[in-house]
Amino acid sequence: MRASAQRGLAAGARTRVVVALALLALLLAPVVIRPSAAGATTSVPAYRLVTSAGIVQGFGGVGGYGEVTAPLNQPVVGEATTHNGGGFWMVAADGGIFSFGDAVFHGSTGALHLNKPVVGMAADPATTGYWLVASDGGVFSFGAPFHGSTGGYHLNEPVVGMAATPDGGGYWLVASDGGVFSFGDAHFHGSTGGYHLNEPVVGMAATPDGGGYWLVASDGGVFSFGDAHYYGSGAANPAPQPIVGIAADPAGNGYWMVDAAGLVLNFGGAGYFGSDPNGAPGPVVAIATAPGTGVSHDPAYQSGTYGYDVSNWQLGVGCTGSLPPPPHTIAIVEAAGAPFYENPCLATEAAWAGGGLNLYIFLGNIQSGTPSCTSSSACYQWGYSAAVDAFTKAAAAGVNTSVGWWLDIEGYGTFWQASTALNDATIQGAHDALVHEGVTTVGIYASELNWTPIAGSSYNPAFPVWLAWYTGNPTANCTTAYSYAQAHGVSLPSGGIWLTQYTDAAGPNQNVDGDYAC
Repeated sequence: MRASAQRGLAAGARTRVVVALALLALLLAPVVIRPSAAGATTSVPAYRLVTSAGIVQGFGGVGGYGEVTAPLNQPVVGEATTHNGGGFWMVAADGGIFSFGDAVFHGSTGALHLNKPVVGMAADPATTGYWLVASDGGVFSFGAPFHGSTGGYHLNEPVVGMAATPDGGGYWLVASDGGVFSFGDAHFHGSTGGYHLNEPVVGMAATPDGGGYWLVASDGGVFSFGDAHYYGSGAANPAPQPIVGIAADPAGNGYWMVDAAGLVLNFGGAGYFGSDPNGAPGPVVAIATAPGTGVSHDPAYQSGTYGYDVSNWQLGVGCTGSLPPPPHTIAIVEAAGAPFYENPCLATEAAWAGGGLNLYIFLGNIQSGTPSCTSSSACYQWGYSAAVDAFTKAAAAGVNTSVGWWLDIEGYGTFWQASTALNDATIQGAHDALVHEGVTTVGIYASELNWTPIAGSSYNPAFPVWLAWYTGNPTANCTTAYSYAQAHGVSLPSGGIWLTQYTDAAGPNQNVDGDYAC
């Protein structure tokens, strides 16, 4: 059976109901595209990765500015972004400095004999200078004031990183046992120096006001101190390679971490803009926050192109029905019409999609009227397991899983519980699972009037949006979605409107959804 769709300006997601082994499954779709000007602002907090070979990769529209092309005497070990985001420095283990964009070179230790290798750096927000830190806690200041070091101390474990206070009046050093050392106006908020850690600490990031900081261990464990809010960790579902660094959202609403293979994990309000799980030359050694445009790394569809999204609803029993003929650029296919449900027509529809393939999961945490989970941790795991199940089944069906994936969020009260906290945990779990599988684009399919009742008004992750809005005017949908939502007191994920599903009467037989790339 098929439920009617909301239409007009208040149009929402179309609900399709499939009964399969007592599972009620809504069937709708997601899609990938470049964010529109309305969806992404001119400055969106994003990130940059750096490898030991000096290779630089920007995500979320972060500027490239350059990378190391000459042979290195020692591997790159860290990076720091300038205060205005217009450039960055990289530092090698011998203290050699490489400046890009508006980053000013103030000197290095490349020609000095160091007692211990340099392991990290931090930019001085008050000047154009920077600090370097060695594994013995020795600090070297260039164009920035010296506030002290542990170079003369006996340390239980080596220093692995540093972070600066927001006014540049101090800094923290962190050792691999989680011991924290404060200098200048940097206040001590706590440490894990007296704890037994499963894995060593590898980095730290400070909150915007300097009132706290996060430490991250190589297994993805996160330790929050002061006013640093805990948004989650990667310890429960470890990344394939050791975590090597952490970077904070500039507003303090979340953080990113990255493993040595370039897999990025995001938490809280820190948006996900892609990973490099295949690895550029040399392992990834650092992640740094940088201003971007919000454009996803390697978007799948060119702006202004059209296509369709399909599910097993179109092909029916036996998968013998017809699908829209070419030409079509966008081709989004249902991987799972409900948690732990497999689209029996997936392989057929993926073959039809060709190079335009993206996949989606119809998500929910109520099945046959019964809640699937009753706590945030259980709901996170429910969403995580459902996404892993869909990914695994798609791979087993021979479908290309290295494409964009979308989480179809609709059906409040039928497929989603009344608790937005439980719903948010379910969504985040599914998102994180796909990221752990190496998916570089994980977005949300939702309508303006369906998202907030399900997810609430405070959970607006920076995930790209595929917007269901049956106006028949896709270009207007792209440019007015956020202003319309604001005017009606609702919200949407903040990662930009990448695509809009503008009609449910597309194709030669007017029986499929029509999609447009913003």
